[in-house]
Amino acid sequence: MDITPEQAALAREEADLLHSAAEIAAILDCIAAEITAELGGKNPLVLCVMTGGVIVTGHLLTRLDFPLEQDYLHATRYRGKTSGSKNITWLHKPDIPLKGRHVLLVDDILDEGYTLREIASWCREQGAASVKVAVLADKQHDRRVDGIERDFSALELVDRYVFGFGMDYKEYWRNANGIYAVKGL
Repeated sequence: MDITPEQAALAREEADLLHSAAEIAAILDCIAAEITAELGGKNPLVLCVMTGGVIVTGHLLTRLDFPLEQDYLHATRYRGKTSGSKNITWLHKPDIPLKGRHVLLVDDILDEGYTLREIASWCREQGAASVKVAVLADKQHDRRVDGIERDFSALELVDRYVFGFGMDYKEYWRNANGIYAVKGL
């Protein structure tokens, strides 16, 4: 469903702020410290999961003070909608080979987990030595698929439709400097 910029602005105006920019900065510092302890000496390959993971990855990479390589992948099941199918569509796979690499997947949110589970499985099939998952937010509900969990700290979110800091509201507000919940959803 397409919306106008005015409708997107109204959604932000009416939304509830769940986590401020300061809270996000603090959790990113915590995540970075955990990643450094786990992967700092392993020459990891950090893969940004597009599109939602771009903002989180950018902020996180500046906190990782050790040698690493970075690439991206783009797999989706939402395609601009508020709910997705159970199948993912690959739009771009990483250019850097994964064989023997310690892979860190970075995304905005772990919700039901279909997309991240499939991506992590694909990375293992490519011969990754290990696959770790870092997300900014972990939505708390009982719809999580088996076979995917986050490996590092994250903000735990209530089961509402959220946006900001990479998460979108109908393709708007990924740029919001905070995490918001849509009124009524």
